Amino acid sequence: MDIMHRIVTANGLRMHIAEAGEGPLVVLCHGFPESWYSWRHQLVALADAGFHAVAPDQRGYGQTDRPEALDRYTLLHLVGDMVALIDVLGASTAVIAGHDWGAPVAWHAALLRPDRFRAVIGLSVPFLPRSSMRPTTVMPQTADAVFYQLYFQEPGVAEAELERDPRNTIRRVLFWGSGDAPRRRRSVGSGDVGMVPRGGGFLSGRDAPATLPPWLTEADIDFYAREFRRAGFRGGLNWYRNIDRNWELLAPWSGATVTVPALYIAGERDLVLGFRGMDGLLPVLKQFIPRLQETVLLPGCGHWTQQERPAEVNAAMLQFLKTAAPEP
Repeated sequence: MDIMHRIVTANGLRMHIAEAGEGPLVVLCHGFPESWYSWRHQLVALADAGFHAVAPDQRGYGQTDRPEALDRYTLLHLVGDMVALIDVLGASTAVIAGHDWGAPVAWHAALLRPDRFRAVIGLSVPFLPRSSMRPTTVMPQTADAVFYQLYFQEPGVAEAELERDPRNTIRRVLFWGSGDAPRRRRSVGSGDVGMVPRGGGFLSGRDAPATLPPWLTEADIDFYAREFRRAGFRGGLNWYRNIDRNWELLAPWSGATVTVPALYIAGERDLVLGFRGMDGLLPVLKQFIPRLQETVLLPGCGHWTQQERPAEVNAAMLQFLKTAAPEP
């Protein structure tokens, strides 16, 4: 099954989408620093199973528009983009899946618009209920280091580091976030999970690997590098710069639950699972997602779930789509 590409206009954006197949619509939302390409294995598998699979370059990424204004990257904008996309595609409803930053987009699409998104699949990042505290005020920091999301806040700082050599950046980020990275750097609760040394950078202490793990090729690195060389990292970083704004905008939905059928998939070695509070959240996810069908934890898998373990992810998604999210 071939993957096709086109540009559509959705929510006022020129949006690039990759798509394959015909049938019930499944929208796939990528994370940082990625693109539609992170779903390359799922697009084909879903199409072969009788679905219309669509993976956009999201706002700020790839060949999709990159608004200049920082406040145009809130979750309300991002969910609005996905609602507009399914309108353009002529679908009344869709199943939405998201990985990394795409997961909050998917969870909130299901939370805010269950009339349009009849089921949700989250990869890596679980649904995070709105806290009582402004997010950036409770992010960890020490005399020597700050949480990476705090490092990303100041416009221009992370861009300068990551854009210095996009190919080297991608190679290091994908390797060190994977289940193949040396365990000594990735132990949950080690104190350096997600931390950036003051005076250093996001890539500090993470050298480029001499050889790539089996799930990642030089051609994959080349593709991502070309995309970020052209588009830069600012668009994706602006998602982080709206974390507090999202908290403010979502206040009316404080305490709301995701009511549609849901599936959560993560790697057991995903760094996200080592972030503060995650150990207590996963066992009680059903409180916030009452129709959560299953939590799938993949042994040996790191953060790049659907790229590291495409066969297992495809199987779990297809089983969920068949049993919990049939087309009405």
